[in-house]
Amino acid sequence: MKYMLLVCGDDTADASGMAPVEPWVEEHGVRSGARLYGHRLELPDRAVTVRVRDGEVLRTDGPFAETKEYVAGFDVVDCGSLEEAVRIAAAHPVATIGAMEVRPFWDEGLMEDAETAVRRLDAELTAAVHDRDVDRMTACYAPDAEVFGPAGTQAHTGIGALRKAAEAWLATLTGPVHREVLELRVRPGEGSTFSHALVRIQGTRVTGEPLDRVVRATTGYRDTGFGWLIAHEHVSVPLEAKRS
Repeated sequence: MKYMLLVCGDDTADASGMAPVEPWVEEHGVRSGARLYGHRLELPDRAVTVRVRDGEVLRTDGPFAETKEYVAGFDVVDCGSLEEAVRIAAAHPVATIGAMEVRPFWDEGLMEDAETAVRRLDAELTAAVHDRDVDRMTACYAPDAEVFGPAGTQAHTGIGALRKAAEAWLATLTGPVHREVLELRVRPGEGSTFSHALVRIQGTRVTGEPLDRVVRATTGYRDTGFGWLIAHEHVSVPLEAKRS
């Protein structure tokens, strides 16, 4: 199970005698593999606290609460038990002058694994394309998604640009659009995932000519904490594919 270790510093503590953190990272990251990733954070005076009240965004410079203890960084560990996570946290040098908060991730049993989520999202995109539903199509993408079409076409950044591109593309076609995934390989990762697919697009142009094209899609997905969305997509036409 994954645990978040919140590294809590104390601005009143003397850190001059604290042991370096690098050996701890080496032991639990490189050697045991329990530490998946982590990073230091800037001091609280660099923080910005954001609240929204009655639709108005309220921004306050500084941390959420004035306290001598503050979150100085974080580490994510994958352990067999809470006791093991506590043992790893207790070995962190900051534990000797500050504190380590150990908090389990939300029950992963309630969440889809990355590959299942990606395949479900791809199926939703296929259904949305078939129904020519631009709202459902764009809902599969992150707000800042970057989408690159076949060579020579313009890149689209953001939902607004993606929506316009989808509407313009659908305007060249009539009737349902068939999107068939011929091959989909998913490469799960931590927080981000990639897939490689061969996709066949079939339909009828407004001129009456048939459309039948196989494209290769390399797609990057981002875990938003509430589900996976497409953050990057690069579509190309395989050299061996016949253009039509």
